[in-house]
Amino acid sequence: MASLGVNIDHVATLRQARYRANPFSPLAEPDPLEAARLAEDAGAAVVTAHLREDRRHMQPEDVRRIRSVVRRLNLEMAFLPEMISFACQLLPEEVCLVPERREEVTTEGGLNLLGSEERFSSGIARLRSAGILVTAFIDPDPDQVRAAKKAGADCVELHTGGYANAIHPEAEETELAKQAAAAELARSIGLEVHAGHGLTYRNVRRYVARLPQVRTLNIGHSIVSRALWVGWEKAIREMVALAAGE
Repeated sequence: MASLGVNIDHVATLRQARYRANPFSPLAEPDPLEAARLAEDAGAAVVTAHLREDRRHMQPEDVRRIRSVVRRLNLEMAFLPEMISFACQLLPEEVCLVPERREEVTTEGGLNLLGSEERFSSGIARLRSAGILVTAFIDPDPDQVRAAKKAGADCVELHTGGYANAIHPEAEETELAKQAAAAELARSIGLEVHAGHGLTYRNVRRYVARLPQVRTLNIGHSIVSRALWVGWEKAIREMVALAAGE
């Protein structure tokens, strides 16, 4: 059974398509703040927002506004000094460290911690000293799990893109086995386990059935897409139930 973190980046993406020059105009819509409020009302345990260095969707003022109203905020961000300082001022409940490339459409893979554990450890220690739970977004690789522990992370978020993109049952099973092994290892060495990327209404049920170690699923695009047909709150309630194994 997993709780649901709703990623609201794509709500901001839609707003930016029309109101990039003035995202906080009284006319600007949709408002990520309202999406965050309604997500919690519909049963989301966490609101997730990625503040990218290129500011392509969420803006600093968005996450400040959201921080002031939600019960639990997960700030996705690159491992950069300015972002660490921003997070220590914002004080979200969680920070998820992710890789960023300006040319990517969305995050394409996990953070590579191998050989860089010491470089990451000081920034992670600073975030943790501010009372923030620190997650490393990684591929389901045992070496990356161990590196996250060595760097001082509290949690790993397993990149589920390989599973989500598997077309044939054999490939899906292979990816699930990788996810399960990484989750089991993470729990055995004291790391909390989250998961996300590419999860949908079609594939979540099997995932949570196989990975009882996963505490939170962070999902965005599929929920926003579903909301076009059934509405935002109903789309979230449906995913909350699937994440819970219902």
